Amino acid sequence: MRVTIRVPATTANLGPGFDAFGCALQLYTDVTFEETESGLEITGCDEAFTGPDNLAYVSYCAVLASLSEEVKGVKIHIDAHIPICRGLGSSAALLVAGAIGANVLRGNRLSTQGLLNITNAMEGHPDNLAPAFFGGLTASMVDNGLPVAVNFPLHPDWEILALVPDFNLPTPKARAVLPEQVNRADAIYNVSHGALVLKALELGDEKLLRNAMQDRLHQPYRKHMIPDYEAIESYAKTVGAAFCLSGAGPTLLCITRDKTLKEKLEKKLPAITQNAWEIMPLHVAFEGAKVV
Repeated sequence: MRVTIRVPATTANLGPGFDAFGCALQLYTDVTFEETESGLEITGCDEAFTGPDNLAYVSYCAVLASLSEEVKGVKIHIDAHIPICRGLGSSAALLVAGAIGANVLRGNRLSTQGLLNITNAMEGHPDNLAPAFFGGLTASMVDNGLPVAVNFPLHPDWEILALVPDFNLPTPKARAVLPEQVNRADAIYNVSHGALVLKALELGDEKLLRNAMQDRLHQPYRKHMIPDYEAIESYAKTVGAAFCLSGAGPTLLCITRDKTLKEKLEKKLPAITQNAWEIMPLHVAFEGAKVV
């Protein structure tokens, strides 16, 4: 038996919603699982990722273990369109695909929440996992070791432009620069701004979103690891777009209702940046991972 799982890309944090906010985007990775008598075969990705530490396989095995099912052989083919180590949820997509793939092959005995519980134990935080499973805009938390996620409404007119550079930034490296403790003022700043980000996204209020999508917990520390960050941020503000890191970066997001922003960025970026940036218009994926 074989099954193919399609998982959307995700962007996490959305400025002040550090490790809490996430949004699914219409850029996908397809992962096919075919059971065999024995062995592991992974195709479609770099040879470095074809071993038993591949996240799709790790997640697949974790779900089977939770069902007290024996792990036999499996062929896994990965057709990934989500850039790796760019802050667009490539790792979460593999975890989600592996979990759903194993669950489908065993008769869908676990709920989506159950799969989120298992994958969150591996990922450590549900900000990318929740939108990948459920689609749309989500906020999530971990309560007594278990993830809780809810969806929020989004105004239909938002234009989301992902600026994807020609270099990567592994998440562990991006986390290593963050301080272990933050002061009270910064914590309050992020809580208040985060609440208004959700409302601005619902209302389609560009001015409110620009003001609310400020952060003091992670972006000030990470931006120095991303060449051209300040130049792009400055230009985004000039043209009235909300701006933030996508996840841990290095992808940058511009969120606007200006349908001409992509054209403006294409003209301006070569003059203000030293690296190559691909501008990807991405719509919200209101549907999460599914069997195709």
